[in-house]
Amino acid sequence: MRRVWQYPANGISLAVHSRATGPARFRPVLLLPGTGATARDWDSVAGDLARDRVVHAVNLRGHGLSSWPGDYSIEAMGRDVLGLLPVLGGSLDLVGHSLGGLVAARVARESRQVSRLVLEDVGLPHPRVPAIPARPDGPLDFDWTVVEQIRPQIDRPDPQWPQIFAGVSIPTMVIGGGTQSFVRADHVEQLGRLVADCRVHHLQTGHLVHATDPEGFVRLVREHLDYPWPRAERR
Repeated sequence: MRRVWQYPANGISLAVHSRATGPARFRPVLLLPGTGATARDWDSVAGDLARDRVVHAVNLRGHGLSSWPGDYSIEAMGRDVLGLLPVLGGSLDLVGHSLGGLVAARVARESRQVSRLVLEDVGLPHPRVPAIPARPDGPLDFDWTVVEQIRPQIDRPDPQWPQIFAGVSIPTMVIGGGTQSFVRADHVEQLGRLVADCRVHHLQTGHLVHATDPEGFVRLVREHLDYPWPRAERR
């Protein structure tokens, strides 16, 4: 059963979809989607994981029913999620795709509430030729200003990203989309080498790993997250 909640965080409101269909044998997990995607993008993954834990999928600012403040940055999105964590209570695991993965890395670096981390098709950001895609026709379920403001941060990345990833001290898994993804596999491997406790896997899916191969993605996520709960984590 899904419940949609509105939580105040960092001066805005975040919409969080929560579900659990079976007894909680494992820690709760928080899912962060990529640019332009909402919590519903995680439905197939959340449906599986909810069999034995509480699953929270959040709409980042500017997406879905979360606030659309018109001011968007990876750093601000990280502060939003950091403000949300105390409301969810206790230790939890964090999974982020693409933009959500960059946000998740910032959160995992700052919060001791996060126990394990999964990054989906995220590589160490490198400068690239700036380009803003054309806005699709018709209504969107997110604020197009997100793309206009976030894309330059991706094209001209913060030089602190290596230090941010190196500051993640919790067990981490990175799942790349392989040679079919626009995120280069060597950039994914670079990220993996920066994180002290990290395993890297590649699935030949392209960028949308969890949508293209949900079974393979969930298998790897469970391999990383599932263990008797509660359990002391190495820090």
